Amino acid sequence: MDKAGALILLTMILAMTHTVYGQSSAPAAPDAPQLSSTQQGLQEDLQKATQNPVASLISVPFQNNTDLNIGPFDRERNTLNIQPVVPLSLSENVNLIVRWITPVSFQPDITQAKLGTVGLGDMSPSFFFAPAKPGALIWAIGPAFLLPTATDDTLGTGKFAIGPTAVALAQPGHWTIGALASNVWSVAGPSDRPDVNLFTLQYFLNYNLPKGWSIGTSPILTANWNASSGNVWTVPAGLAIARVFKVGAQPMNASVGYFYNAVRPDNPPSPRSQIRVQISLLFSKAPVPAKH
Repeated sequence: MDKAGALILLTMILAMTHTVYGQSSAPAAPDAPQLSSTQQGLQEDLQKATQNPVASLISVPFQNNTDLNIGPFDRERNTLNIQPVVPLSLSENVNLIVRWITPVSFQPDITQAKLGTVGLGDMSPSFFFAPAKPGALIWAIGPAFLLPTATDDTLGTGKFAIGPTAVALAQPGHWTIGALASNVWSVAGPSDRPDVNLFTLQYFLNYNLPKGWSIGTSPILTANWNASSGNVWTVPAGLAIARVFKVGAQPMNASVGYFYNAVRPDNPPSPRSQIRVQISLLFSKAPVPAKH
């Protein structure tokens, strides 16, 4: 699939997403009551909570990433990330936010027009310590891990890695502006597998619109510090739209985005672009204080 095809596919997904939203949230009749200012404020509070990686909000996102145009045969790689986020209260002043990413992937054999490997990838748990009552600047720090859980060598590193992670953001007005970064180094694993020294930076810029809609960007930049010169960085750029809505009584958040890799490694070949589709179950509940 070339870039034009990816854009066409993205347009189709956006159209289908709009249709689903229309079914779950039909336009109000001219004489129907509108949301009160209080209801609109609560809706935006939930929007902002979904954009805050360390909010007091239990969420279970299912994020599907389709990487396009890899290698000489323009293969596609697909990764479904199941990444629950659970906040816990350690004390009156400190919360612990557990973020656990479990990838299920299809990795194509890029030397052929067909064939590939399907299975579980390396899990990536992170543990953020955050103030229970943040100020205008919301922040958290903690350890990040890479666990060698892949079911096939092509789906993971084979290494156990650890390092620091941190997030900082602000939410003035209708905006959410911030970044989440981590760097992990391998400390154990088979000696015949390459060492890991991986930096990840996800910056996010979102603007909240009426009726639960938002638009923004949240590309994930990576740097493989062990790669050869010219093959270290992957730098995507793009946009996504999202909406908070309800299915019955269950709050949910859905988003779809397209990202083009403006900088990418040539060795090994990397995708030219990515389509990201995410659906999240939301459980708006403050963390329960831990018993001591």
